[in-house]
Order: sequence, then structure tokens, then C-alpha cells
Amino acid sequence: MFDLSSHAIEQAELRQIKLETIFKILENPDSVIEEGNGQLIYQKIENEFNRGNYLYRVFVNSNKNPKLVKTVYKTSKIEKYL
Repeated sequence: MFDLSSHAIEQAELRQIKLETIFKILENPDSVIEEGNGQLIYQKIENEFNRGNYLYRVFVNSNKNPKLVKTVYKTSKIEKYL
């Protein structure tokens, strides 16, 4: 179970990331990175039609109950984060 912070919702809208995409990534990530202090980064590579592959990164505070999505973004610089 996850909640979304107001910042995460704002960033998703700004970056044109659908909320359903965020929950899809949280349910089935390609990887989860532990950053310490309860911060987790859920990652998934998605193909955006004719635009190519993008890495989605969803930052989560796992110390909260339910877990809190802090922010989200996507990048074409996949190699930088894998």
C-alpha cells in the first residue's frame, strides 16, 4: 500500500506521468534500490511508442505507513542509473 505526497502528484503532472503508471511501477518494478534511511527507489524501463525507452524512478519513504511516494521522474539517460 502506498500514498502519494502532494509533491509527487505535482511532479507527475508536470512531467506528464500518469498516476496509473506510478502504481504499475510500484507493483512490478524492474529493480528496487535501497538508499538508506528508509528511502527506496523503484525503477522500471518503459518504451514510449516512437520516442524510445525511458527509465522511470519512483522515490519512496518506506518508514511511513503506508509507504509514501515522495517524487517521480523519467529519464532517457538509462545507463546513468543502472
